Amino acid sequence: MYCLNAVMVYEPRLLLHKCSRYSYIISLWTHGSTPGIYCCQRCSGIFIVKMAALLQEIIEKLEEWLHLTKKKQPYVNPDLDPVLLVPGIGGSILTAVDENGHRERVWVRLFAADHEFRTRLWSLFDPSTGKTESLDPKTRIEVPEDRFGLYSCDVLDPDLIIRMSVVCYFHDMIEKMLGWGYEEGTTLFGFGYDFRQSNRLQETMDRLIAKLEFIYKASGGKKVNIISHSMGGLLIKCFMSLYTDVFEKYVNTWIAIAAPFQGAPGFIMDVLLNGVAFVDGWQGDLFISKWSMHQLLLECPSIYEMMACPDFDWPSPPLLEIWRNKNDGFGHSSIELESHGPQNCVKIMKDALVNNTIMYDGMTVPLPFNCEVLKWANETRKIMSSAKVPTSVKFYNIYGTCNETPLSVCYGSKQSPILDLEQILHSEAVYTCVDGDGTVPLESAMADGLVAEERIGVPGDHRGLVCDERVFRILKHWLKAGEPDPFYDPVTDYVVLPTRAEFNQHRKQCLSIPISENWEMPSQDIDDYNAVLEHDFVAAISGAYDKFGDPRAEAHASLNVHSPHPGSIDKKHIEVLTVGIAEGSDVKETAISLEMVMKEASKSAISLSQKPEKFQTKK
Repeated sequence: MYCLNAVMVYEPRLLLHKCSRYSYIISLWTHGSTPGIYCCQRCSGIFIVKMAALLQEIIEKLEEWLHLTKKKQPYVNPDLDPVLLVPGIGGSILTAVDENGHRERVWVRLFAADHEFRTRLWSLFDPSTGKTESLDPKTRIEVPEDRFGLYSCDVLDPDLIIRMSVVCYFHDMIEKMLGWGYEEGTTLFGFGYDFRQSNRLQETMDRLIAKLEFIYKASGGKKVNIISHSMGGLLIKCFMSLYTDVFEKYVNTWIAIAAPFQGAPGFIMDVLLNGVAFVDGWQGDLFISKWSMHQLLLECPSIYEMMACPDFDWPSPPLLEIWRNKNDGFGHSSIELESHGPQNCVKIMKDALVNNTIMYDGMTVPLPFNCEVLKWANETRKIMSSAKVPTSVKFYNIYGTCNETPLSVCYGSKQSPILDLEQILHSEAVYTCVDGDGTVPLESAMADGLVAEERIGVPGDHRGLVCDERVFRILKHWLKAGEPDPFYDPVTDYVVLPTRAEFNQHRKQCLSIPISENWEMPSQDIDDYNAVLEHDFVAAISGAYDKFGDPRAEAHASLNVHSPHPGSIDKKHIEVLTVGIAEGSDVKETAISLEMVMKEASKSAISLSQKPEKFQTKK
């Protein structure tokens, strides 16, 4: 037994201990009985699934109790327009319902997670219906509607003992919006869905129609503001294309955050060949294995619908690259790097997965690359490409920048080439990266193909954008929620200051802070921006203000104004790179000095961008 001290006690009957192998030992007893020790297999003991299910139920009841005892919301603004939150892939709690109506959470859960995942969620695609059906014929998958749909996309972690930020989905945004005066069930709602399915599955479309009708009535006839994240943006775009009249009737504004409008090439290629681990580190041992996730995603139309769009004009085409040992047939061999574009990589994937199988209920189930799913996904892309924003609806696009984002993947190396394509399934990918949010390349997220009011690039990672303070300020401005800030300007809201720790670390040293943001705004005379234009601005402060003491700071803002992006009607695309340098003995005063000089440089750049006559076209 490798038991250490108990890390949490919730009630007299339940203890959770942590063992030295990063697994868990559960002690549960009743009055007058001897404690029973149930240990996971990593500790060479017996992990009892029924025990895990019991613990799961206890935790869920505890969650319900905590929610019921939550303090009352202090401020409600009944005049706000309702908001509907739509999550991305993996962002909805899923519940398995058996023949007797018994419900059990299968995504997300911690205890016995992998076992329940394989048993209840592993699926096969049915091309006649376009639906992915669970292998267990006695199970149907549902999304809980508690808290008017918000429960399913708030905190996905069912275990309150070990908090992992990766499964706190819209939680921060919900808390922030409640502070602005929104109220659950009146002006704030959620739409969870079975993310295994296609983004145009009829059942999902019908549920969304019903949800919009319900919100419209619950809010007293007010139109809905939709905020989607990641793949949720594809679902909304499909809905807008298929049900334009319904969308126009019930929707006021759609704000897409980090949507892979043209796919997430590097990420999805690796997912289809290798799978993905949603939880990293030792916690992954308690969650769902990468291999188990891989087998599920091979039958999910939603994944195929996020492959690289082959018709998109990629600045640099996404590639699947393989170092292979080639034989010329005369006994000579050489190691060469093969490169396959979006059209040709399918054959490689098919060959790599041709013998992929799983064992389910004593039977061997083939799970190759599914060409029927790909055919369905291609049709989905056609539907999305024809989508148009109704004239009465405002569309906004927020996307992430400043993160290395996979565009192409490479398997093998010159020293260790791939001999058999099935080796890829057990190989680590090497990524070729571009700018983006770490998952979706910038060029894909920007290319929505729609008429947008504004597009704003925010430095942030894919998951982090839904809990980013800068994004919250932008949303608050667009939604006209909360207390108004007369000094707020969303265009100039991108000054990022270093933390106190960073200032202490670089105290008395020159501190450089690069910030890259871009956005689009209405153009007053589009003909002046048919070519790429650029200009530089420099602003400096060096002790000009006595109240700042000794800090010295200067900033350099580089501006690029581009011709309209495809799908960006009457928009000019502005990109600003601001670099600030500051030094001083007082951290706070140095921070103030740096903020002022960076704002001054950036505002000068933005101001000049509004004056086309100041530019000279590059030859």
